[in-house]
Amino acid sequence: WADARTTAFIGGTPRDRNTSWTKFIAAAGLWPVCGFGYWSFVDRETGAFLGMGGLARFERGIEGLEGYPEAGWAIAPDGWGKGLATEAMTAVLNWADDALGAPTIRCIINSGNDASFNVAAKLGFERLGEVDYGDEKTNLLERQGVRLP
Repeated sequence: WADARTTAFIGGTPRDRNTSWTKFIAAAGLWPVCGFGYWSFVDRETGAFLGMGGLARFERGIEGLEGYPEAGWAIAPDGWGKGLATEAMTAVLNWADDALGAPTIRCIINSGNDASFNVAAKLGFERLGEVDYGDEKTNLLERQGVRLP
């Protein structure tokens, strides 16, 4: 989260160690509160951290997200362009379809984040439109629960 490339479309500002740690610890709280949460994505052979993603309820104040699990993912820049986000999030969404009964899942993606739009399309998300998020607009997408190949 300290790399500006990673945060370019996720808040726009690299995070310091303390902020990153606080967010990491808070993410662990999603599991007991919501019954879903985030996973760390690691290399199977080396154990190197590749990114993270999963489902959340962040209470962002976006009406279109209320009542829906929100998908999110971030891959470390060294892993970009290798299909890692698609592979990892396919596993997350298949888990959600099984464990949560194939729920409707939504996500937001900032305009210009073509890589995440490509991943979202592969995962079955469709754009619903623009929504207000803070002082800016972002894109709201939705996926109906369907097990992915």
